[in-house]
Amino acid sequence: MSLIVDHISYIYDKDSGLPTVGLKDVSLSIPDGQFIGVIGHTGSGKSTLMQHLNGLIKATEGSIYFNGEDIYDKGYDLKKLRSKVGLVFQYPEHQLFAETVFADVCYGPGNLGLDKKDCELRAYDALRKVGFPEELIFTSPFDLSGGQKRRVAIAGVLAMKPEILILDEPTAGLDPKGRDEILGMIKELQQKEKMTIILVSHSMDDVAEYVDRIVVMNHGSIFLDNSPQVVFSHYKELEEIGLSAPQVTYIMHALSEQGFPVKCDVTTIQEAADEIAACLKNN
Repeated sequence: MSLIVDHISYIYDKDSGLPTVGLKDVSLSIPDGQFIGVIGHTGSGKSTLMQHLNGLIKATEGSIYFNGEDIYDKGYDLKKLRSKVGLVFQYPEHQLFAETVFADVCYGPGNLGLDKKDCELRAYDALRKVGFPEELIFTSPFDLSGGQKRRVAIAGVLAMKPEILILDEPTAGLDPKGRDEILGMIKELQQKEKMTIILVSHSMDDVAEYVDRIVVMNHGSIFLDNSPQVVFSHYKELEEIGLSAPQVTYIMHALSEQGFPVKCDVTTIQEAADEIAACLKNN
């Protein structure tokens, strides 16, 4: 396991008169190469947990181990951790600041102490991986579209060559085409680079389409942790905590209740189409 979260808890404003529970006894094992979706209602602890994974927040209790080392040990190199566990925030403009796209993507490798040539090679490679138009690399990042800014923000983290890439709502505010392009690019990265991806999302359909495993957060704790098929089979329990299932889940259950012998554990549109076609063919 490359990253292990061991019974961590976190209290906001611990020393104030109004402490707030952010995380409560969370344990999680994240193996190499897995695509994990993290879902939960607003305030469930999703973003708080993500910021613990690369040391931006330190747990009040518990430990986090990266490649067998406790990141809370005295003398542990958090700068090195953050180069290996990269975090892309929800709003990419929060991570863009340089005069050009290229300079922005070069910044992270430069912070690692690499020379100018290595920084530039990493930047070119990262921009290529995210499919950013070559003719725009020396333009201002603030002149870009929302989708292009997302690609630059992701490239800036990829240039650090992380082993784990965390994306907090990477498609927020994008139109359907832009959303599909970003998620498709992320899935391709995960498959080609064998990279561990952690995707925080409010879209149940997006999570169902792309991830291998879903972690459901609720009031700072893990509510469910399993495959999309198993998690969304608990759609009624998800509704009780303010979430839902993909639209196809409701469609398949409705068909089953009408007497059609379809499987209800499908989670994507393509799986549903195949299941309905097979049902019609056999009947």
